[in-house]
Amino acid sequence: MTEGTTSAVEAEAAASADESLVARLEQEGDIAADYLEGLLDIADLDGDIDMDVEGDRALVSIVSDGNDRALQRLVGQDGEVLEALQELTRLAVHRETGERSRLMLDIAGFRARKRTELATLGAQAAEQAKSSGEQVKLRPMTPFERKVVHDAVAAAGLRSESEGEEPQRCVVVLPA
Repeated sequence: MTEGTTSAVEAEAAASADESLVARLEQEGDIAADYLEGLLDIADLDGDIDMDVEGDRALVSIVSDGNDRALQRLVGQDGEVLEALQELTRLAVHRETGERSRLMLDIAGFRARKRTELATLGAQAAEQAKSSGEQVKLRPMTPFERKVVHDAVAAAGLRSESEGEEPQRCVVVLPA
């Protein structure tokens, strides 16, 4: 094979792998949607299910056309119920596929709002670390929250790391 042929074969294999990943993630989203629709029926709550694929994970959202207050019960205090529902949904997907799922669940826009708040917090902590020259330790956070903060710190040009044990694991922003 020539070098050009090898590159074409590799590109075709990569495209096929990407299509396969997207198909698997869409299947996860479908399984999750069916599971969540069943839960909404049991709880007698109205909500629509939106599905998407972002990067290497399926995103499933429960949205309401007006009455988000009813869905807030599924979010719970600081997203605790949402976290539990996400784990149950991942287990339902695992049961069907036999594969571990990294599916992300959002209810009534809670995670989207939280992501915005955490990105701002990460940027502020990075600025504080830059100006003071000292590390900045943030409050304990969930893995989702830490990931958003790490991304915001990296976007600000600094490094961060997680330290501690769950559930007290937190982000530490390191000065330049």
